[in-house]
Amino acid sequence: MGLFSADTPRDTALAWLFVLVQFALLVVIAVLPAGDAWSVPSWLNQLAQALKLVGAGVLVVGIVNLGRSLTPLPTPVPHGELKVSGLFRFVRHPIYAGIMALVVGMSIQSASLAVTGASVALIAWFMVKARWEEQHLAERYAGYATYAAHTPRFVPFWPTRS
Repeated sequence: MGLFSADTPRDTALAWLFVLVQFALLVVIAVLPAGDAWSVPSWLNQLAQALKLVGAGVLVVGIVNLGRSLTPLPTPVPHGELKVSGLFRFVRHPIYAGIMALVVGMSIQSASLAVTGASVALIAWFMVKARWEEQHLAERYAGYATYAAHTPRFVPFWPTRS
């Protein structure tokens, strides 16, 4: 097993596909021009800016909280451990949640249907990616199912399915 290895070559290929599509969608969101599909009043612009700041903060803290378990792939690293402290006390995927908050803020401020469409696609992609990742986490860590039953996926305090 290598540093970023999954259980099988198929898993490794799928893991890299998840990352590449995510990266492509992020680039699209970042480079698409602003639009004029809606007006962005001052209060909404401030809300969007706050979402972006909170998202960036959650992203950075989530990365720090993962420590040596951080990997670009949605598969656990061989030397990793199940993280249930820090932001992981509140959500199972704080890095994804941070990016989602960032792109929602960007979408609001962009007033662009294209940016919003790409953001919705990215959020949907994270939902699929997180489910796939959680299968690997449950196989790797005995306590993952219990943790997942009590910890929301993306939004703190969101009800979880038992």
